[in-house]
Amino acid sequence: MSKTITVNVSGMTCGHCVSSVTEELTELKGVEDVSVELNSGGISEITITSTLTLDPAEVSEAVAEAGYLVVANNA
Repeated sequence: MSKTITVNVSGMTCGHCVSSVTEELTELKGVEDVSVELNSGGISEITITSTLTLDPAEVSEAVAEAGYLVVANNA
């Protein structure tokens, strides 16, 4: 059964940003799908579907590898 988590990411501004983050997240074990709702210059929402439970620290690390920052939902 798939699990879905949503994270908010700051600093993404364009399609290249989306590609970079998507590429890093799809490398995580179990990830089946990454969906990005780009909010240029604001907080973008990323929904990750995985067959395994994802470690939030691993998700944050993957986003950081792409050069962006996971922020709190209330930021």
